[in-house]
Amino acid sequence: MQSLGARRVYHQSDGAAAPTLPLYRSPPPVEVRLEDFEAFAVDRLRVLKAISDGLSRGKKPEEMEKLVGELWRAHMKHPKPSVNKDVISHFVLRLVYCRTEDLRKWFLSMETTLFRYRFKDQSVEAQRALMADFDLPYKAVNTAEFESVKDKLSQVARSIGQPLQTADTIFYKVPFEEVPELVASRKVYIHQGNAYVAMNQVVSLVVTQFRSFLSKALILTNRKWTSSIKEQEKDRLTPIVEVLSTSYLGPDYSQPRESAEISLKDIDHLAKSSFPLCMRHLYEKLKEDHHLKHGGRMQLGLFLKGVGLKLDDALAFWRAEFSQKVGAERFEKEYAYNIRHSYGREGKRTDYTPFSCQKVISSTPGVGDHHGCPFRLFSEENLRAALGRMGVGNRGMDDIIDKVRNRHYQVACTLTFEAVHGSTCDAGINHPNQYFIDSQKILLSKKQPTM
Repeated sequence: MQSLGARRVYHQSDGAAAPTLPLYRSPPPVEVRLEDFEAFAVDRLRVLKAISDGLSRGKKPEEMEKLVGELWRAHMKHPKPSVNKDVISHFVLRLVYCRTEDLRKWFLSMETTLFRYRFKDQSVEAQRALMADFDLPYKAVNTAEFESVKDKLSQVARSIGQPLQTADTIFYKVPFEEVPELVASRKVYIHQGNAYVAMNQVVSLVVTQFRSFLSKALILTNRKWTSSIKEQEKDRLTPIVEVLSTSYLGPDYSQPRESAEISLKDIDHLAKSSFPLCMRHLYEKLKEDHHLKHGGRMQLGLFLKGVGLKLDDALAFWRAEFSQKVGAERFEKEYAYNIRHSYGREGKRTDYTPFSCQKVISSTPGVGDHHGCPFRLFSEENLRAALGRMGVGNRGMDDIIDKVRNRHYQVACTLTFEAVHGSTCDAGINHPNQYFIDSQKILLSKKQPTM
C-alpha cells in the first residue's frame, strides 16, 4: 500500500520502552501486508467504538481514562516493537472515515477523545515535548507576571477544588477562544482576552490543536480518495475501505453456541422473554399478517437460525404462517428454497450469518417492510408503546428515548435490555443474537435454586 509514516515524538524520560504518542502528520514509509492493513484497522476500530459506547452511556472522565487504558492494552499492542500499529491503523481508518461528513464527524470525535486520554497519561516532560512539537506560539508566564495574577489564579483554583498555585506551577497565556471548554467550565482566569492555563490543563489546548489539524487532514484525504485512490485501488484496498465503517466486530453467531437448540413450541414464549425489539416486532408482524417481505424474512430467519432453530423446524415454522396467507403449494414453490438457501443447503451452499446491530440499523426498509431497527425507525409514540409491552417502566423509558433522540440506537437497546432484565450489560448490545443469549443466561440463572 501507499506509505503510511509517522515519526516518534518523544520517549519517556526514564528511558522505559513506553509507546509514543504520534501526531499523525504524515504516513510512514513502510510496506504493509493486506492482512495487516485490515486487521490493524479493525483493532483500532474496536477501541474507538468502545470509546463511543462509553461516552454515550455517560461514563465519568475517570472511568473513561481507565477504559481507554484497558482498550489500548487489549487491542493496540504489537509483539514486534518495530511495527508501528498505532500509526498504520490511524491512517487506514483515516481513509475509511474521510468519505462522508457523518463518517468524518464520528472519527474526528473518537480520535480526539482517544488522543486526550493518551496525552493525559504521559509524563509532564512528554507533554511539554508534544507541545513543542505542535509548535504552539505560547510562552510560559514569567515569575513577575505570575506574581501579579497569583491571587486571581488562586481564587480560580479554590473555586474548582484544585490545589493552590505556587511559583513552581507552569502557566501559559493563550487567547481565550483557543480553550473554549476551560472557559465554559470557568476553570481559567481570563485577563485582557487571554486565559492563564496551568500545565495540568494544557490537555485542552493541545486537544484543540489536534482536532483542528485532524479535521483539515480528513478533508484533504477525502479529496485524494475521490480523485485518485478509490479508482487506483478498486481491486485491492477500496473493497476493504468501503466495508470497514460498517463492520461487525463481535463474536460469530452463524452457528448456535454450545449445541443450543430451540424448538417450534418454544418460539412464542422466547419471543416475549428474550427477543430484542427488532426481532420481537418482526415476529409479531408475522403472526399478525402471516407474511413478511424478503428483508423481514432474512432478518428474522437468520436470527432464528443463529439461536438454534434447525432447518426442518424453520421450514415448519414459516410454512405454518405463510400457508395461511399464500397457501401450502405457493409456499413450497416460492419460499421454501430461500429458507434452505439461508441454511446453506441450496445454491452456493453459503452459510449465511445473522444480521448484526450495525447491519440492522443501516438497513433502509420500504413501504410494507418491517425489518430494520425500531429505535431508529419508530415514531416516539410507537416506540414508547412497544417498550411498554416489553415491560420497560417510565423512568427507564425516558432514558431510552433520550438516547434515541441522540441517535445512540445500540445504547438504547442496551438500556432496554437492562430495564427488562434488571441486570447491567457493560459490554453493550452489538448483535440481536447476543441479546438473546445474554437474556437466556440471566433468566436461567434466576431459575437456579439458591444454596
